[in-house]
Amino acid sequence: MTTIDPTHVASAPLAGREPPARRGPGARSKTRGGAGGDAPFMPVVKRPPLVMLRGEGSHLWDEDGRRYLDFLQGWAVNALGHSPAEVQAALAEQSSLLLTPSPAFHNRPAIELARFLVALTGVAQVAFLNSGAEANETAIKLARKWGRKYKGGAYGVVTTFGAFHGRTLAAMAASGKPGWDELFPPCPPGFSHVPFGDLAAMENAIDASTAALMVEPIQGEAGVVVPPAGYLRGLRELADRHDLLLVLDEVQTGVGRTGRFLAQEHEAVRADITTLGKGLGAGLPISAVLANERAACFELGDNGSTHGGNPLSTHVALAVCRVIAEPSFLRGVEQRGLELGRALAALCRHWGRAETRGAGLLRAIVLEEPIAEPLTELAREEGLLVNAARPTILRFAPMLRVTDAEIRDMAMRLMRARARM
Repeated sequence: MTTIDPTHVASAPLAGREPPARRGPGARSKTRGGAGGDAPFMPVVKRPPLVMLRGEGSHLWDEDGRRYLDFLQGWAVNALGHSPAEVQAALAEQSSLLLTPSPAFHNRPAIELARFLVALTGVAQVAFLNSGAEANETAIKLARKWGRKYKGGAYGVVTTFGAFHGRTLAAMAASGKPGWDELFPPCPPGFSHVPFGDLAAMENAIDASTAALMVEPIQGEAGVVVPPAGYLRGLRELADRHDLLLVLDEVQTGVGRTGRFLAQEHEAVRADITTLGKGLGAGLPISAVLANERAACFELGDNGSTHGGNPLSTHVALAVCRVIAEPSFLRGVEQRGLELGRALAALCRHWGRAETRGAGLLRAIVLEEPIAEPLTELAREEGLLVNAARPTILRFAPMLRVTDAEIRDMAMRLMRARARM
């Protein structure tokens, strides 16, 4: 069991500076190129002024040579860590052959990845896209096409408050994030929201216009909100009883993040439509929509993507999936998730006014005070990267190969950061 000795907090050394290896002639330092804060980007994301240069495993280095222990990993994107050997090899192999022939032609990596996912998950058809938002947008299109063909024109999608399905207009309308309905009106119609984890509310929201139920197995962006046991199974039963499609957004929970290849496997559930993203490319932009035979109703011209299913991304994703889908690898994720949970629980006990929640290597600490953002800043000064998902919530999504030593290191750095508040 993970233990934390508070007597070591004050005396433990701060994260030091190291020369960043692999600095090429084009690398820019803060003194030569300026901090990232002066970059001419649209001001839609708040970022610290540091500029990241390279990564390896659980660590990132900025242009000044400072090393960070990364327990965010691109918001659960880098499933195998920074610059993993499998991704490097797949990139080198495919980039010398073919980047993309255009979506007008088949390519072998996309075919092999589709076959792998079909065999692994039991679905009938796959579509490849570039982002989680695109995947969820496609899932919504597919559900509405199904409703038009098989359910008298039904188009409604029942989703949940607190959900995050992406930043396209329809994905934002499906999301239950407060204030989003006021950002870019008018919102696409046909979406209703109910409390997450409440099966009775979900059933009460179903009417003759409903085509699908759309839910995340765990609400990641909302702060790693875990539903009651049996929730996914209950959704499956509701969808079957009312002749609806069940859409599970596994953009963040899929590809091994919770100790199963799909989080829905914990309750022996199979969605009609499942979306994947983030960890699927382990750093490269790729997403997927998986549809069972019942839901697979797209026809020629219904959907498309210029870069979706390109051979470079699909070759990398196939290499990633072959690693993560191994039962021994998934058992390891489950074991490391338990260790991370124990480490976070030990921190909560020491602080006295916090609790932890999550599954596998997607975890959170819920604080009683709105100090998550300043705490992440202090943690960064200690050489630790975590995420303030909400004012009172810290989110943790380390690489799936994180070590016990790195988990202990994370806990001590976070302990030091909290002691400085």
